[in-house]
Amino acid sequence: MTSPDAAPARGGTRNDTRQDTHDDTELAEFGYRPELKRTLGNFHTFAAGISYISILTGTFQLFYFGYGIGGPAYWWSWPMVFVGQLMIALSFAELAARHPVAGSVYNWAKKLGNPHIGWLAGWMMLVASIVSLAAVALAYQLTLPKISAVFQLVGDGTGTYDVATNGVLLATVLIVFTTLVNAFGVKLMARINTAGVFIELIATVVLIVLFAVHVVRGPGVGVGDQHHSAGQETGCLGVFLTASLASAYVMYGFDTAASLGEESLDPSRNAPRAIIRALIASFVLGGLILLLAMMSVGSLNGKGLTTDGLQYVVLDVLGDTGGKAMLWCVLIAVTVCALAVHTAAIRLAFAMSRDNNLPAASLMAKVSPRFRTPVLPAVIVGVLSLGVLLINIRQPQIFSVVTSIGIIMIYLAYLLVTAPMLVARVRGRWTPADGGRFTLGRWGLPVNVLAVLWGAGMIVNLAWPRDAVYNATPPHHWYLRWGAVLFVGAVALGGFAYYWFVQRHRTGVLAEHAAPRSTADAPAAPAAPDAPVTVPAQD
Repeated sequence: MTSPDAAPARGGTRNDTRQDTHDDTELAEFGYRPELKRTLGNFHTFAAGISYISILTGTFQLFYFGYGIGGPAYWWSWPMVFVGQLMIALSFAELAARHPVAGSVYNWAKKLGNPHIGWLAGWMMLVASIVSLAAVALAYQLTLPKISAVFQLVGDGTGTYDVATNGVLLATVLIVFTTLVNAFGVKLMARINTAGVFIELIATVVLIVLFAVHVVRGPGVGVGDQHHSAGQETGCLGVFLTASLASAYVMYGFDTAASLGEESLDPSRNAPRAIIRALIASFVLGGLILLLAMMSVGSLNGKGLTTDGLQYVVLDVLGDTGGKAMLWCVLIAVTVCALAVHTAAIRLAFAMSRDNNLPAASLMAKVSPRFRTPVLPAVIVGVLSLGVLLINIRQPQIFSVVTSIGIIMIYLAYLLVTAPMLVARVRGRWTPADGGRFTLGRWGLPVNVLAVLWGAGMIVNLAWPRDAVYNATPPHHWYLRWGAVLFVGAVALGGFAYYWFVQRHRTGVLAEHAAPRSTADAPAAPAAPDAPVTVPAQD
């Protein structure tokens, strides 16, 4: 992915110019003038979604958790999560066809609901992206020490806090890297992203083939396995829903493809396809990895399955040399995923800042003329992600805690789009895209209803105060068990209180980013850096 304003100047055929004009007209509905260069094609938008979802990152990071909680039967949460997320993806695809705009979730919520809902959706998504960057960076700890013990810098890995502390150190290195690349290396970032997606897709297919030729049991491995629910108060269903966290962690972030709308060629057609293709590709390839891993591992009762996860399976099935070669591919996938998450957060911060909806908005929305990237958001997102890690540095359950909180806020931000969209449909205010672009037609209402129900249900499921997720090891404290509810509630209520009493009185598109009042108008005269241009609230 590239950052705002990173691409070369526009150019192309007459049809390209006509389509650009159409997309720029869509952009003017939000009060923005076109600033970002349109050069990204169909593959770039697909790569944006697939690199954020990152099949290898998600499956390798939390397989140990899903298998440890639910056993082989945890695999069935994969198709369950896919069906639910597909409802959201289809709704987003319809929105991307109608409104291809940067900061997609924020701007969609603002357009469908009102500026207040839009701000809350953007705020939750921004904080979630910061937490998600920390969660993705922690994946280094789950892989690097398996490649070589030299990467276990703190202790030998057997101490109470050795793994958590070492994970924070390794994650810090990765976040510093993504911050520098996003702030000062736009062209390098684009090359890393493209190369990384190719490597990840090839490595994923190779891993599937290698697992397939080493199978030792049939595909019914996950059917009827109930032993992990023994002794659990919530029974089999509760265990299954807890284990579904591992699947929920993978299949989100597809909206990143839509967030490239202002940098893409023909985004109203390319972005919807990219959203759906990224999710389907992740479901098929990731599902095969998980199933074939359980079919090919030497023993389903190996302790490594619940401590080391897929890293253990790869080394067990492929041996030391082949397994470590594959783990290096996983490291590449994690790096690219972290870059994608960081870049998406920057783009969202840029979109909110040009509406004067973040502190120091004029600085946050400024693109460096030298580096062609918003430097300040890149640095701030990186620093805040490091802060999330440092707060949790002494938490043995840091991996599941940080990951869970990040997912909850993502799902909440998505719900703040799908719920207003449903209201707009019911009230007859939703107008789908025309001209042969993607639309759900008569299926729009039932799909939208399912998207809202799924999102709300998963938020409750993920935030449920379970010791297994939020306080798995002693000492047990009530505030740890309720940590997700407390943290997400504080972020939502505190953030919205700040917006209501402070920020909403300043909101309005900054003059340097505002569209002319009509096509005949000349560009607005320069204004004071913080002077907003009032734009009517969106219906």
